[in-house]
Amino acid sequence: MEMALQAHRPVSCRAALFRNERGNLRIKPFVGFFPNGRTPLPCKLPLWHNEYTASGVPFHVAAAAADFSRRKRRKRSTARPKESSTIEFSPKPPARSISNKRDQKSNHESCEGPGTVTMDHQARNLQSFEVKFEPDEEIEAEETDKNVADLTQDSKFDKTSNEKVPVSMNIMDKGTAGRIKEAVKAPQGKGVASVNADGIHLAITETEKPSTNVEEITNLEAKLKVEREAILKAEMEENLHRMEIERLADENFARGEKMFIYPQVVKPGEDVEIFLNRSLSTLRDEPEILIMGSFNDWCWKSFTVRLNKTHLNGDWWSCLIHVPKESYKIDFVFFNGQDIYDNNNKNDYCMPIEGGMDAFAFEDFLLEEKRRELEDLAREEAEREKQVEEKRRREAEKAASEADKGQARVEMEKQRGIWQELMRKSPKSIDGVWYIEPSDFKGQDLVRLYYNRSSGPLVHCNELWIHGGYNNWRDGLCISGKLVKSERKDDDWWYANFIVPDGALILNWVFADGPPQHAGLYDNNHRQDFHTIVLMSVPENIFWVEEERRIYKKLQEERRKREEAVHARAKKTALMKAETKERTLKRFLLSQKHIVYTEPLDVNAGDTVKIFYNPSNTVLNGKPEAWFRCSFNRWTHPMGMLPPQIMMPTENACLVKTTVKVPFDAYMMDFVFSEKEDGGIFDNKDGIDYHIPVFGGIVKEPPMHIVHVTVEMAPIAKVGGLGDVVTSLSRAVQDLNHNVDVILPKYDCLNLSNVKDFQFNRSFSWGGTEVKVWHGKVEGLSVYFLEPHNGFFGRGCIYGCSNDGERFGFFCHSALEFLLQSGFHPDIIHCHDWSSAPVAWLYKDHYTHNVLSKARIVFTIHNLEFGAHLIGKAMTFSDMATTVSHTYSREVSGNPVIAPHLHKFYGILNGIDPDIWDPYNDKYIPVPYTSENVIEGKRAAKEALQQRLNLKKADLPLVGMITRLTHQKGIHLIKHAIVRALECSGQVVLLGSAPDPRIQNDFVNLANQFHSSHADRARLVLSYDEPLSHLIYAGADFILVPSIFEPCGLTQLTAMRYGSIPVVRKTGGLYDTVFDVDHDKERAQAQGLEPNGFNFDGADSAGVDYALNRAIAAWYDGRDWLNLLCKRVMEQDWSWNKPALDYLEIYHAARK
Repeated sequence: MEMALQAHRPVSCRAALFRNERGNLRIKPFVGFFPNGRTPLPCKLPLWHNEYTASGVPFHVAAAAADFSRRKRRKRSTARPKESSTIEFSPKPPARSISNKRDQKSNHESCEGPGTVTMDHQARNLQSFEVKFEPDEEIEAEETDKNVADLTQDSKFDKTSNEKVPVSMNIMDKGTAGRIKEAVKAPQGKGVASVNADGIHLAITETEKPSTNVEEITNLEAKLKVEREAILKAEMEENLHRMEIERLADENFARGEKMFIYPQVVKPGEDVEIFLNRSLSTLRDEPEILIMGSFNDWCWKSFTVRLNKTHLNGDWWSCLIHVPKESYKIDFVFFNGQDIYDNNNKNDYCMPIEGGMDAFAFEDFLLEEKRRELEDLAREEAEREKQVEEKRRREAEKAASEADKGQARVEMEKQRGIWQELMRKSPKSIDGVWYIEPSDFKGQDLVRLYYNRSSGPLVHCNELWIHGGYNNWRDGLCISGKLVKSERKDDDWWYANFIVPDGALILNWVFADGPPQHAGLYDNNHRQDFHTIVLMSVPENIFWVEEERRIYKKLQEERRKREEAVHARAKKTALMKAETKERTLKRFLLSQKHIVYTEPLDVNAGDTVKIFYNPSNTVLNGKPEAWFRCSFNRWTHPMGMLPPQIMMPTENACLVKTTVKVPFDAYMMDFVFSEKEDGGIFDNKDGIDYHIPVFGGIVKEPPMHIVHVTVEMAPIAKVGGLGDVVTSLSRAVQDLNHNVDVILPKYDCLNLSNVKDFQFNRSFSWGGTEVKVWHGKVEGLSVYFLEPHNGFFGRGCIYGCSNDGERFGFFCHSALEFLLQSGFHPDIIHCHDWSSAPVAWLYKDHYTHNVLSKARIVFTIHNLEFGAHLIGKAMTFSDMATTVSHTYSREVSGNPVIAPHLHKFYGILNGIDPDIWDPYNDKYIPVPYTSENVIEGKRAAKEALQQRLNLKKADLPLVGMITRLTHQKGIHLIKHAIVRALECSGQVVLLGSAPDPRIQNDFVNLANQFHSSHADRARLVLSYDEPLSHLIYAGADFILVPSIFEPCGLTQLTAMRYGSIPVVRKTGGLYDTVFDVDHDKERAQAQGLEPNGFNFDGADSAGVDYALNRAIAAWYDGRDWLNLLCKRVMEQDWSWNKPALDYLEIYHAARK
């Protein structure tokens, strides 16, 4: 059927827009009609709506020679009434639907000619889609098999009248209909669109914005053009891809290569196709082929994928693998899914990846991933701990609440019993003494209490006061008032008005001659106080229920306040300890700044760090070069030692520098210096090497296992400083995440009250003797107690037996046997002084070839005055040896038992335990204090000390001495110091005892003498008293330590912890820890400290006078300066924070 085009005006040239099977687009200007509504001519797409605008002539498009009998009838829709626009649809004959699914083989077909395209409509899948022109109205259109749909729309447009908008479009690609639906929406003005039966005729009447649809269509057409070009480009690339793969397959097969990849340059973040020629592989007979692989030397993202048969000539199989962006190599093998492999002759297949990470960058990436993983685990662990703590807190709260309820009931019953007893005894008045008006009253009533002044001891007083309370003074003094003279004439009556406290059952009071805090004379009813009963305002049973509830609430509130105070104090204590530890670590890092330091000072994992070195202060002084040799993690890092680096000069002529990148899995940086690249003279810090801790790494230092073999341990078996050192050092090392055990004889005089979880562990035999082993916890440390059945340690003492050498020798051997038979594998066995010195040679003689073989022996000399022969033998067999201060190590270095072993002999200062000696948490002093309130705290402690020892309560300089009375401690200097302090109008307190009876008796006579001549200013306490020692440290202004020799000394360290100024003789550890305020400023600064006390040379009275005179003069003449000095010494860290780090260096050096 044909229909003529009726032209009312000359018709403008239109563009016939269509697409051939290859997607090429062309236009053909024409005047007339489209047969079948389409043209097969390839053309390009013009901007038709700009170049071929309609002239305003309406026309119809006639379709002929087409079979529409099989088309589906279009949906007919009648426009609904609407203010802005209407759309009409005319009926359309059934038409055959055209598929929008693209045939994959179409890429390989060619056009038959420039003027025709052969199309088999019956071979296509059919699909229809909708085109919306209004939000609530739609038209169905067809799409061709190549996503080609022709929609011709002609309309009249008059620019002058602005009434019609021409729309002419052809739908080309899959998915375009949806966009047309969005783009070609009728505007909000009036308009009509219609479709005739033979084609599509669309007219839109627009009255408001005629250019909007034109712009939208322009944008749409531009998008269509871009998409068509992209599709064409993709098809071309696909063809090139296929041709390239075919070429590679042919070339590799010709060369006998059984595997290739495409693309041949593999890049991270992209896909790679791996091809295998099965006929050339060991898998030639296998029906299935899989690839199993991973990336980066088999350590990243493994995969297993099935290969598929390809279209390539030959038996080629392939699969697609995505390459992660973190990859630098692919590693893989082929297999049949079971046990037959093609692994490139046991070499595996590998392909490099270009443009991505290298192996080192990937290692850093893995470490960063590990760090994140550890952070996540830490957060999870913290959350679990938080939940556990919350559960524990709730359980504790519940238990405490039940306890409070029980206590409330007990107290209520007690009060009720007292009340019932007083009900029988308490009068409502006493004739001639007192009475109350009204006689019956209850809580909150106003009453008047009368008192006869002439009845008691206040008869001559001008003022009378009542001091009262209730319920046996439960809330203390809460009633107070002055009595006035009564008008009664029968006697000397006075009275006071007051309100009875609410809740009172019993009133309690006394009469006095003045107000509270100012009264001197009382009438307290012959020390029985006055009492009377208060009537209950509610029934008795209800009253006692309420009373029990009140007591319970009070107990709850008191407990809450206590817990808050404990929590606040613990929080502050932890904060102070953390701050102190941080300062000490910085001091530790700066302590070697005259030789080496880093920028930044705190080294973090992943940082690039500068190392500055001053060879002029080392064995490399004067050498032309300095080479830096570095590794990490105690020289155990997987990447080994870094290549030697020559150090470069700096602006400071004394310093040279280099840089090093710290890996993410580092916890320690280790380095030495040499004069040449290949070695020569080394500066290795006297064999210990230089070590700087690394923070924030993903790997933590593995813990060592240290076992102390000792005969003393505070507080359960303490004679001298050895016991303190063993306990405090062990705790400090354990706090650094290492494992520590202590082995100690089980003396029959042990103070087992300080041993937790004490229980039998096992028994073993050695030397024909059965040895029982007990275990317990002392100060948080694991302690094993050895109890041999030979009675060696049942003597009631630690030292002092005639066979002490035999006793302790047996103990040392049985300790090693216990470690062996118990399966221990310690890294370090640490023995102390002559008493456990035999451990060193017994281990080397008998235990180096068994399970204890990895252990190393560290030996510490606490005092060379005792057992020098045994100490010398232990020095020979130990791997490392220490003593308790730098100065003492120099003082004894010439001793014949020490001199041959100076290469492994080091001085390390002792420390004090900050938890035991802590003025902020000390239960033995009246006011807890820190450096912030040290003056107030020490003032209160001094007053308490004066009161306890019956000294004069006066503001005088107080000199304290806490010591064992032996010649080593300078007893002649102690006697002189007592006299000198008294001569300076000061007070003196001495606490100590003498193991020598003659010295003890001498000091007893001295005490009697001073107590007689200076009873209010001198006190000598000749015994051991732990609480008193704490009070002396806190209350004294100065602590005197005039030792003749002192390997370390803890007294001066404890004194500074409590803000007392040390006055010491320059020897051993006293010299290493006390820096004179007048003479040692530079020496203190070299240690990162400030001056902190007074010291003196010599061992005579003149030396003592020189130091003590300056100290007491500062107290009188410079109190403000002295107060600042007290604050300063409190803030210095003399704990085990730094010594523990030094001992760890010794332990590692022994193992190296």
